Amino acid sequence: MAKEKPHINIVFVGHVDAGKSTSVGRLMYDSGNVDENQMRKLKEKAQELGKGGFEFAFVMDNLKEEQERGVTIDLSHKKFMSDKFEYTIIDAPGHADFIKNMITGASQADVGALVVSAPEGIMPQTKEHLFLCRTLGVSQMSIMINKMDAANWSEETYNKVKSDIEGLLKQVGYNPADVPVIPVSAFEGDNIVKKSENMAWYTGPTLREQLDLFKEPEKPTKLPLRLPIQDVYSIAGIGVVPVGRIETGIMKIGDKVIVVPARDGKGVTGEVKTIEMHHEQVTEAIPGDNVGFSVRGIGKKDIARGDVLGKTDSPPTLVKEFTAQIVVLNHPSVLTVGYTPVFHIHTAQVACRVTELVKKINPATGETLEENPDMLKNGEVAIVKIMPTKPLVLEKNSEIPQMSRFAIRDAGQTVAAGMCMDLIKKD
Repeated sequence: MAKEKPHINIVFVGHVDAGKSTSVGRLMYDSGNVDENQMRKLKEKAQELGKGGFEFAFVMDNLKEEQERGVTIDLSHKKFMSDKFEYTIIDAPGHADFIKNMITGASQADVGALVVSAPEGIMPQTKEHLFLCRTLGVSQMSIMINKMDAANWSEETYNKVKSDIEGLLKQVGYNPADVPVIPVSAFEGDNIVKKSENMAWYTGPTLREQLDLFKEPEKPTKLPLRLPIQDVYSIAGIGVVPVGRIETGIMKIGDKVIVVPARDGKGVTGEVKTIEMHHEQVTEAIPGDNVGFSVRGIGKKDIARGDVLGKTDSPPTLVKEFTAQIVVLNHPSVLTVGYTPVFHIHTAQVACRVTELVKKINPATGETLEENPDMLKNGEVAIVKIMPTKPLVLEKNSEIPQMSRFAIRDAGQTVAAGMCMDLIKKD
C-alpha cells in the first residue's frame, strides 16, 4: 500500500470579509476537491439567499446561519491533498465575537494562512490573529493579499500592503524572510491554484504551490515522553487500558513509566506491556499517535483523564504555582486577582486562581506597559501568577512547549489563552 503522506494542519485566519472562506473554497474547487455539481448547487443557494458571489465561501461555511449571515461562526475541517502532504484545512472565524473558535483552530494548527484585503490593508484583527497564531504555536505562516482584482491588480498596492505586513510580522516575532506574501483574487481565481495572467509582475508561488513548500512539522521525539490521558478502560483479558495522544517523546514496550498526579497526588509507576494503534499492535509510538496501551502495575482506580504519563527517569512536572503569559479574549467584565476559572490544559480541566497580575505587555513588541495593574480587559496581554486548586501537570514553554499551552474557560466561553513561562514544582 502507498506510504501515507505526512499530515499538516493549516488554519486560515484573517479579518472578517477579507475573503478567507472564499480562498479556501476556490482552492478546493480549482484543485478538483469539490466537483462542478456541488459547486453549481452552492451557487444557486448563494443566489437564493441574495448572496451572489459567496458560493466559494459556502464550500466551508456549512452552517445554515453562516450562509444567511455570510460570516464564518464555527470551525470547519476539510481534507486537502497536496503533492507532498495531506492537509487538514481549518477555516477559522474572523469576526471578533467568534475569536474563541479561532483560538481552538490556531491551537491545532502547524501552519497558518493569513488573508488580508488589498483595498483595506491591515485591520485591527489582522494584528490580533498574527499575535494569537504566534502565541499558540503556529510556527510557519503565509500571507495572502486578496481582492487584488479590486485593486486593479496593482503591484504598487501589493508592495505597500506587503511592507506593512512585514513590519507586523517582525513585531510579533516571525521572520518576514520565511513568510511568503502572495497576491491573489480568490473570487476570480488568480494565484490560488492557477497562476495569474493579471499579475505577471509576481513571480512567486501560488497558494497551491506554497502548500508543498511548507516544511513538514518536526516531531518532538527528542523531548521527554509526555502522554496526557484521555480515558481509562478495563478490557477483559487485558486489564487496564489507558488511551491518549503522545505529545512528545517516544513510547516503547518495556518502558518504565509513571502517571501523575494520579489518585494519590504523587504518581503511580508501572511498565508498558502492549501498545495498540488503529487496532494493531505496535512496538513503539511517536508524537501525534493516538494509542491505547496496557501497563503492568497500574489499576483502573489509580489514574484518570487529565493525568499525564512520562518515563520514571523524567517524570511529568507537577506544579504548585506557575507564571504565564495570557491574552484576555472574552471576559464579561474585567479580570482581577482572585479570579478562579477553569483552565483547560492538555486533557486536564482544573480550577486555578489568579494570584498576581505581574505586568501588562504590548503584544506587538513585548515591552512592559504597566507593572502590577489592578485589572485586565479584553484584548490585553499580561504576565500573571496562577495557583492550581488541585495537583496539575504543566511544563515550561521553553522546555516542552507542547505541554505549556492552555485555554481559560468560564460560563461556557473561552475567556483567555496563554502559555506557562515559569513554574514552581510541587514537592
